[in-house]
Amino acid sequence: MLRDSTSNQRPGLKTPIWQAIAQALRSDLAEGRYAPGDKLPTEAALAERFGVNRHTVRHGISALVDEGLIRTRRGAGAFVASTPTDYPIGRKVRFHDNLIAAGRLPEKRVLLVEDRFATTGEAQALVISAGDPVCAYHGLSLADGQPIAVFESVFPLARTPGIAAAFAAQGSVTEALASVGVTDYTRASTRLTAVRANATHALHLQVAEGDPLLRSSGVNVDQNGNPVEYGRTWFVGDRITLTLDNENGPA
Repeated sequence: MLRDSTSNQRPGLKTPIWQAIAQALRSDLAEGRYAPGDKLPTEAALAERFGVNRHTVRHGISALVDEGLIRTRRGAGAFVASTPTDYPIGRKVRFHDNLIAAGRLPEKRVLLVEDRFATTGEAQALVISAGDPVCAYHGLSLADGQPIAVFESVFPLARTPGIAAAFAAQGSVTEALASVGVTDYTRASTRLTAVRANATHALHLQVAEGDPLLRSSGVNVDQNGNPVEYGRTWFVGDRITLTLDNENGPA
């Protein structure tokens, strides 16, 4: 197959090749060939499709990145840009309700539920003693089938006895807590920190190791003000917009 040698324009053509590639990909997006969040074919595959070299393909993709239509992730490839999901943080933080309100389909996948002993930091957040028994729930949060966050929630077993079995039956944190007697809970504190994805985060979230994430750490308390959950969530920065829920007050 002949390849373009200039990476810009072939003799007799008025439109630079990279612009023609960009327009062809725009048409693919407009026709729904690729949905928001989908990964584009590799540069090598696109080079085969258009009969050009990879540099020319990269030039065309860069134009779509500048337009906000495509996002690239180091080591992962090029993806169709998706509108970040609005995620309110206030006195009541409910994953399912937040995503439904944003017009997204919520999904949670359980990665691990384990009984273990509280670390010093967890004990401080939950107002228990280090080494007290806790239940740790590790999971993956998705919106419209796309991973947006990984999380770990820790529950003091003295205040939530049997919650591990409740997760097996319910899946939902709100329903599991209700089944062990915590009929309502509110957010007492939230801390936000910018971090980098480690290898495990990258695997679950389909990002590159070292990509930027936003970590939320929070404590939820029951109707009597007793801490019942200490949670940490690692959000993909370009897939979520955390907003302050003024109606319910700051967390």
